[in-house]
Amino acid sequence: MTSGILRRQEGAAPKLKIAILDDFQNATAQIPAVSELRKLAEVVVYNTKARSEAELVERLRGVEIVIPIRERTALPGSVLEQLPDLKYICQTGYPAPVIDAEAATHLGILVTYTEGNRNPAVELTFGLMIAVMRHLVVEDRAMRTGQWQTTIGVCLQGKTLGIIGLGLMGTRVSHIAQAFGMRVLACGFTLTRERAEAAGARMVTLDTLLSESDVVSIHLRLTPESREYIGRGELALMKPSAYLINTSRGAIIDEAALVEALRERRIAGAGLDVFGEEPTEPGNPLFAFDNVVLTPHLGGVTVETYEATFQGVLENIQNYLAGTPSRVLNPEVLRSSA
Repeated sequence: MTSGILRRQEGAAPKLKIAILDDFQNATAQIPAVSELRKLAEVVVYNTKARSEAELVERLRGVEIVIPIRERTALPGSVLEQLPDLKYICQTGYPAPVIDAEAATHLGILVTYTEGNRNPAVELTFGLMIAVMRHLVVEDRAMRTGQWQTTIGVCLQGKTLGIIGLGLMGTRVSHIAQAFGMRVLACGFTLTRERAEAAGARMVTLDTLLSESDVVSIHLRLTPESREYIGRGELALMKPSAYLINTSRGAIIDEAALVEALRERRIAGAGLDVFGEEPTEPGNPLFAFDNVVLTPHLGGVTVETYEATFQGVLENIQNYLAGTPSRVLNPEVLRSSA
């Protein structure tokens, strides 16, 4: 298959068409880099998630470049093979398993990424932690009905934080936790004692972390190994006074098991930014609990993140059009079109 890079080197005439998926807040309307993209191509922005694969395919007909905002929409091989005009997936952030990279490579579709900004998700981790432990949402609602001081909160200082996944983001969480006066435990698939100590944490097993921590915070990538890593058995190890925070990926937790643990008050509460199905359905049982704080995957949803991300998108697309693609995930496509 002839790639978009080679085709443009040959000087093809059709007007370039770009589709941006899942811009739920219409954030791209205010981003300078997107204005620059409009000078290069026809840019179509979708503010809602496609309800089916058929609808997604219809939206992307005639599109050469698709820009998925994070992993809000899956791009499996069954979709990609129906899009003969698609030459390039310019992912915002690092591509997740929702993009079938093997199918994209087989079809000659280039996949690139942009550098991520982990700070907003780190900040939200502590926002959720404080919100659920100090009952901020409950007290806000109570005040609006004329009530005053209806709950008693719990401090971070002196508590033990267990971090599952001590990578770049988990390490930053560890440093901030220590500033709050927290003791930090950590575990992870590739964690070493030396890395844990450098982050100010003590490396322990998952079972020890769950049984000793007052707050458990998840910072793993979603992989086959980490999917439903926290299930009924793991939740049963947590203290009844402990809180679970997840700003990573919803599928890392068995959501049904978590609902069960919350319903039976086997843990004190949870702060969740991510869910097994996104957007979540209105009937999600998690909505019923007053000891849970929920946010709609806001970890990277900040003005600063959007601007930096789409600046990276603009650079990637400019380089693609110049025949010198950058931040490429599947270089086999470039070799096959050479």
